[in-house]
Amino acid sequence: MKITVSDHAHKWFQEEVGVEKGQAVRFYGKVYGSTEVHDNFSVAIQVTEPSKDLLGEVTIDGITYYAEKADDWFFSGYDFEVNYDETSEDVKYHFISQ
Repeated sequence: MKITVSDHAHKWFQEEVGVEKGQAVRFYGKVYGSTEVHDNFSVAIQVTEPSKDLLGEVTIDGITYYAEKADDWFFSGYDFEVNYDETSEDVKYHFISQ
């Protein structure tokens, strides 16, 4: 699984979430909400150290963004893209078929 985080989304995580160099952001599925490919599940984030079993990761300016293999059920068959939406002033998640 490829994870892509846009520059503007990366900046949002730094400013709004307070993530700093040396920290990591985990993406995973949570009950409630929806995504463009899931009903009743949405994307959750957690600032925490990665496990050794990663499904995908990308590091930008010393900040690692990742998903764990335990969450393969949520990301299976997709690459994951994180962008910033100017209208909502929030990040937007996109699932791209592999």
